[in-house]
Amino acid sequence: MKNEKIYNKLVRDKIPEVIESSGKKFNSHIAGEIEYKKELFKKVYEELEEFKENPSAEEMADIFEVLEGLIKAYNIEMNDVFDIKEEKARERGAFDDRIILERVWEE
Repeated sequence: MKNEKIYNKLVRDKIPEVIESSGKKFNSHIAGEIEYKKELFKKVYEELEEFKENPSAEEMADIFEVLEGLIKAYNIEMNDVFDIKEEKARERGAFDDRIILERVWEE
């Protein structure tokens, strides 16, 4: 096949339409539950790397999109996530003070 590129990765829902409208051909399949979860984990690492290279609101939005996918895939309530996050911040703090723990010991 001329100019074939292999992806084998999870893509956004409308990507097949975009490819089709450009006149190109493609192969795809619908992931089962196990494959979908595996691909979401791979995708979150991919998006984190992209954010590392280009820290921007656009890249952060991509990370959030994948995190929402994971939340839905594991049937977690978003409100629970935010409540637990707030509780942890109250009890143990957030990461605002930039503290790097170097070591702990007993004497």
